[in-house]
Amino acid sequence: MKKALDDAALNTLFREARSYNRWTGEPVSDQTLHELYELLKFGPTSANSTPARFVFVKSAEAKAKLVACVSPGNVVKVEQAPVTAIIAMDEKFYEKLPKLFPQSPGMAKLFEGNPDVRAEGYFAVTANTVQFGARIESVTVEEAAGASGHTYE
Repeated sequence: MKKALDDAALNTLFREARSYNRWTGEPVSDQTLHELYELLKFGPTSANSTPARFVFVKSAEAKAKLVACVSPGNVVKVEQAPVTAIIAMDEKFYEKLPKLFPQSPGMAKLFEGNPDVRAEGYFAVTANTVQFGARIESVTVEEAAGASGHTYE
């Protein structure tokens, strides 16, 4: 039987969690990002599909490229943050299902020829949303443990 989270963990994850719009100038190490990615990469998703893909943007050159793509209200945030995470969905996530969800060998075929189910359907949206939520909780846990925050730019 799984043990319930104690009040300290619940406070960190839900009751006292906040979104931040400003950051310290302290850099986030590649080691911290690797540890964070290892913690969160296999968050729960429908059929273990893990459709999310991550890019951590750190360099000034990469941030300059990213700033050109964000809404005006996010420019300063991207420029000042020590790292910005881009989270996207791999539209061909189903190609990995034979390995990630071997108990259902035909699952990949459901998505292979059906872009509506894959990209806009309930399954893909739910899987990606759940995976993103797991990422947010993982980041919160890492921050509580003292860490600052998988492709690096």
